[in-house]
Amino acid sequence: MPKYPNLIKNLTITEPNYVWGVDITYIRLTNGFVHLAAIIDFHTKKIRGWVLSKRLDASLTIEALNKALTNNPKPKYHHSDQGVQYCDYDYVGILKNQEIQISMSDKGNPYQNNITESFFKTLKYNEVYLNEYESFEEAFSNIENFIELVYHKKRLRSSLGYLPPEEFEQQFFNEKSRSLETNLINFNKQNISLNPAKSC
Repeated sequence: MPKYPNLIKNLTITEPNYVWGVDITYIRLTNGFVHLAAIIDFHTKKIRGWVLSKRLDASLTIEALNKALTNNPKPKYHHSDQGVQYCDYDYVGILKNQEIQISMSDKGNPYQNNITESFFKTLKYNEVYLNEYESFEEAFSNIENFIELVYHKKRLRSSLGYLPPEEFEQQFFNEKSRSLETNLINFNKQNISLNPAKSC
């Protein structure tokens, strides 16, 4: 299976949907385990897509990737570990067809995907470890509630200026919109000064 170099090691990330990080973790049920595949935006820390499944194969990661691409602009970089699910021929094919650059952590170095690992730690210590899920459906419902209503809307992140991910992202786009409006106003003023109206 193909392996790819770490393309984001020295990258400065300054906007949403520039780098997506992906990973898989186990979620314990009272009678076994299920698997959570998540895709996180490295700039805003928002979860772009996630899937909970009883299966641990490429279908899990492909479904999460397709959800993320359906609901968000595609990223420039996709960063993962060297797990078999992320080296899968069909998975890599989706990234190549979308012209997304593939980046992978060095083997045995989880710190190179620390933003995704940090999300999993937050999820487990604030939701998973506090509950005993009796069923897949209960785990899914609780995790969905935590991601959408707690993590995105209420969980303050020091790296985001102590804002939750959703508010930070909205602030980014508001500031970008204001900047574009200011540039347009200045451009129009410059055009008027260079081309003053002529009277008859």
